Amino acid sequence: MISRLHYITQETAAFTHAMAAEAACMAGADWVQLRVKTQPYEVWKELALQTKSICRCYGCTFIINDNVALAAEVDADGVHLGQLDMSPREARELLGSEKIIGCTANTFADVQRLVEQGVDYIGLGPYRFTSTKSNLSPILGLEGYTDLLQQCRQAGISIPIIAIGGITAADMPLLLQTGIHGIAVSSAITLAPDRAAAMAEFNQHFSLSTEKQV
Repeated sequence: MISRLHYITQETAAFTHAMAAEAACMAGADWVQLRVKTQPYEVWKELALQTKSICRCYGCTFIINDNVALAAEVDADGVHLGQLDMSPREARELLGSEKIIGCTANTFADVQRLVEQGVDYIGLGPYRFTSTKSNLSPILGLEGYTDLLQQCRQAGISIPIIAIGGITAADMPLLLQTGIHGIAVSSAITLAPDRAAAMAEFNQHFSLSTEKQV
């Protein structure tokens, strides 16, 4: 099952990626994506093993960003691929049918292509500018999500869509109305004065959205 709230690790002066993952798990995260950039493979591997161990302790799904070989080596629950990474089909051949494969999309054409390649979920964005990622695709904004999700419904596409990119709890009511499955956040949890309260606020919006649909 694809979680509705994806936490993406963020290294800070106070936290390594593994420490950030543990803080998020302690705050209630049930899905952690390890996103490491500009680190040697062995350093990345050690962080992955540490983060996997933490996630296992908390019963949390553990996803590795970009690196399929590492995801296979450390037996992560899955991988999230960017638009310039290995194709989902190649990743599936390496990881097998039981692992989760998510991919990034920015347009409806991206979504269609990824659905055809058998991904398990799509990270659609960015919603707005975010400093945690470089080389951003064009900003979608609320109107972009509304249009893209409508196109998905018209095409009979029901794959879980995860919104990403500078999302805050205040964005949730309108974003959820577009039909997204969930959101991915980083700074909104990592830098929150009270991570548990921040996590609870996001989850409260999901609960309210579900109640309205019943």
